Amino acid sequence: MRLLIRWATAKPDGTDGWWGKTPRVVNIVRGRRYVNPNRQDKYGQTAILLAAEEGHEGVVKLLLGRKDFKLDTADGYGRTPLLCAASIGHEGVMNLLVERGNVNINRQNGQTLLLSAAEDGSEAAVRLLLRQKDINPNTRNKDGRTPLSFASEKGYDEVVKLVLGREDVNPDMPDNGCRTPLFWATKNGHKGVVKLLQARKSANPNTA
Repeated sequence: MRLLIRWATAKPDGTDGWWGKTPRVVNIVRGRRYVNPNRQDKYGQTAILLAAEEGHEGVVKLLLGRKDFKLDTADGYGRTPLLCAASIGHEGVMNLLVERGNVNINRQNGQTLLLSAAEDGSEAAVRLLLRQKDINPNTRNKDGRTPLSFASEKGYDEVVKLVLGREDVNPDMPDNGCRTPLFWATKNGHKGVVKLLQARKSANPNTA
């Protein structure tokens, strides 16, 4: 990986040089190959997306050393490197990507990063995302489901605690079927989640 990412970039800073005007020509003379770090395979996957999905922090660090990497490039399924890391719960990789600063944490692919992390019960991912100032804890998918709705339905007590820790979260937001987080928790018998939601006085137990 170290050897590969040191090779020429797609856009050189200058065009002067005895051997020609492009790095491709120089590389041929030097016996090297041109490397495009953002090249996608037949599924639209880039090198950094695959590394992020598998949680390879060392590889991600090496790739981020190249300034020409595009961190928000989506594959054929609409997944970005950050979305892949969040859905699996690779906190270390997520930290590296978020610290880079040029990723959209509220990007929609049917649902946002926070929705995916909450639905999968990834506590580390939810914790990291909720620390970001521009994250919206009340974001909804096409069915009107929120991160709190998903976590309540599946009984993820710790994720529910994390989401409720945000003062700007609405604990009583219904989905498109008028089902609130408290409804989902009660329906599935998640006593711990019910207690957490009832501790927030704004959660209405009489919503029909």
